Amino acid sequence: MSYASGAALQAAVFQRLSADAALAALVGPAIYDAVPPGTVTGTYVSLGPEDVRDASDATGGGALHEFTVSVVTDASGFQQAKAVAGAVSDALTGAPLTLGRGHLVGMWFLKARARRVQTGEMRRIDLSFRARIED
Repeated sequence: MSYASGAALQAAVFQRLSADAALAALVGPAIYDAVPPGTVTGTYVSLGPEDVRDASDATGGGALHEFTVSVVTDASGFQQAKAVAGAVSDALTGAPLTLGRGHLVGMWFLKARARRVQTGEMRRIDLSFRARIED
């Protein structure tokens, strides 16, 4: 197992989300690897935490990456956040990503959690995905 493909997966996910027309129609360029400092208003997408475990087999090294993509909005209600979360899910589920290192075997949606944050003023949906990578 190697974590060496972690950066390549993150770059490919970011590129895929940034290039998706449906997502761009909803959030424009507000897709972040690191949220800008200060208060960000509107609706945005942010790459989040990742857990990785060994998935090597007799044919070679590999890893399972479980990562989170978050949708955050100051819009009232969850409608806007859910539309954006749906676009994120559509863009990533089964996506044929090309990695700078390793080979993506597959990517799957695992779960989502929607909630109010910051005393109920903001809405946040955390989407979890699993990617299987062979090194």
